[in-house]
Amino acid sequence: MKELNVSAFSSLTEFRAVLAAMPSTDATAVSAAQNRNGQLTKPPGALGRLEELAIWYGGWRGSDRTRVGKRQVIVFAGNHGVTAQGVSAFPSEVTVQMVANFEHGGAAVNQLSRVAGAELSVHALDLDTPTADFTKAAAMSEADVIAALTAGWNAVDDDTELLVVGEMGIGNTTSAAAIATALFGGDASEWTGRGTGVDDAGLSNKTRVVSEGVALHASDDGLEILRCLGGRELAAMAGAIASARAKRIPVIMDGFICTAAAACLEKVQSGALDHVVAGHLSQEGAHGKLLKALDKEPLLSLDMRLGEGSGATLAINILVAAVECHSGMATFAEAGVAAG
Repeated sequence: MKELNVSAFSSLTEFRAVLAAMPSTDATAVSAAQNRNGQLTKPPGALGRLEELAIWYGGWRGSDRTRVGKRQVIVFAGNHGVTAQGVSAFPSEVTVQMVANFEHGGAAVNQLSRVAGAELSVHALDLDTPTADFTKAAAMSEADVIAALTAGWNAVDDDTELLVVGEMGIGNTTSAAAIATALFGGDASEWTGRGTGVDDAGLSNKTRVVSEGVALHASDDGLEILRCLGGRELAAMAGAIASARAKRIPVIMDGFICTAAAACLEKVQSGALDHVVAGHLSQEGAHGKLLKALDKEPLLSLDMRLGEGSGATLAINILVAAVECHSGMATFAEAGVAAG
C-alpha cells in the first residue's frame, strides 16, 4: 500500500502536480472486503450503506478486515477582509474568541470529538491579517494560499486513520458561496445563504458581494478560484484533504464551507475526492446542491449548520460502526450458521 511521498510544494503549479500523482484505492483490498461482506452472518445488503462504507474504508486502508484507529479532527480558523462589506451578523472578533473556546474545550465540536474518540486540534491562521476584500482584489496572493495549503497539509498526522477538517471564520459562508458560484455557475443567489443568520437585507447585500467577487475573479482553475475567493482556513482544509489522500487516510467532509473548499480540488483533478465521504447535509441552503454537483450522498441530515467540523465529527460514529460490523461480525462458516 503505497503513499505519496511529498516533502513540499512551493507553487500552485507544483501543487497541481501533487494532485495529479495521488494514489488510488487498493483494488485488491476492495475485492477482498466485498468477498468478506458476502460471507457475513446477515442477508445480502441488510446493513445498507454501512456495507458500502466499510468496503470503501478498507480499500483506502488496504485491508479487508480493518479497524478505525486514530481519529483526528482539525479546526482551521481564518479572518476575511470581505466582512468589511457587512456580510455577517457577527463581527470578525468572534473568530479569535471562538478559537479560545475551542482551545478551552467549550465548543460543540469539542464535545462531539470526545464522544467520537477523536483528537481535536485548532490551527489559527494569521488572524491579525485578514484576507483581502475579494470584491476589490484577490483574497490571497500565491504565497498566501501556498502557506495555507501547507499548513493544512502538515497538520495531518501520519498515524491518523480517519480525518475530519472543520473551520471557523466570520465571513466564510460568503467565501464558500463565491467559490461554489465560480466553480459550478448559475446566479449568486442560488449559492448564497444566511450563514450566521443575516436578515433579508443582509442576504441581498451578501448576494451582491458574492456576485461582484465572482465577476472580478472568473476562472476555470479550482486553485485560482480558491486563491481569489477563498480564505486561509478554506485553503488549509483543502491542503489537509489532499494530505490525507497522499497518506491514504479516509476523510469525512463537513458542511457547506468545507465542501466548497474540497470542490476546488475536484475541479483541478477529477477523482480527487474519492477518499472522501460527506458527513452530513447542512441546513445552509446550497449545500445539497453542492453535494449533488460532487456526487456525494450525506450520511446524516439533522438540520445542523454550525460548521467547525461538527456534522462530520458526529458522523465518525457511523463510519466506525460500519467498520466494526464488517470486521467484527462472524462469517457463516465461523458461526456455524447455514448460508441462504
